Amino acid sequence: MTTNFPDSLVPAHDAARLRTLHQYNIVNTTPEPIFDDYTAWAAQLFNTPISLISLVDDEYVWFKSVTGAEGISGLPRVESMCSAAILQNEPVVTSDYKPESCTLIKPDVAQAIGLKFYAGAALQMPDGARVGMLAVIGREFRQISEREKAVLARLAALVSQTIDLRARYLKGQQQEEWETAQSELADTLDENSALARYLNSRNQGIDYEDDEVAQLIGRRLDGLARVLKRRMAQVAG
Repeated sequence: MTTNFPDSLVPAHDAARLRTLHQYNIVNTTPEPIFDDYTAWAAQLFNTPISLISLVDDEYVWFKSVTGAEGISGLPRVESMCSAAILQNEPVVTSDYKPESCTLIKPDVAQAIGLKFYAGAALQMPDGARVGMLAVIGREFRQISEREKAVLARLAALVSQTIDLRARYLKGQQQEEWETAQSELADTLDENSALARYLNSRNQGIDYEDDEVAQLIGRRLDGLARVLKRRMAQVAG
């Protein structure tokens, strides 16, 4: 799948985007289990060895969470596919990591560890700024369906809402409430992961073209959205 990238890795509105990113006080922070739960579920949903949540800073892309390639804190902006992916209006980007697929970045690191597939959806905040990506990454070239794109985009939106919720709790010095919210979200994500494991073991992968399966995944996303909506209303009220 070919993606037409713009001419520059740094868009004209990047200063405003960076201001939004830093408002959330999440760049270069220690790992938090709730975000690890999200990347673990994403890897299961798309049957990929690697999944990550990235935050695209001025010169560096920080990985808030990585499943399948632990110990990597991030990459220089010029070496991360996430840097190019946030430039797109489309919610999902796929790439085969060939140099000609994206001339904006240096794919040396990805190629050195044998990566051949990337699909990501932007973390878009309420003001419209795309501050990072939720990405699933593999070592075999593949395509993803429109249904898979929609699931990845919905999951990225839920991660974005969780970042926003985190910031609201911490700004209000409600650390205990944030811990309680994380626990509720983690319980929901744990149930979702159990379903994903079952579907993967039953069919050697999740068949999104199966209407029943697609509806099951959709209901799990809906349930997570309801928890976030309720928690957001509580912290705002």
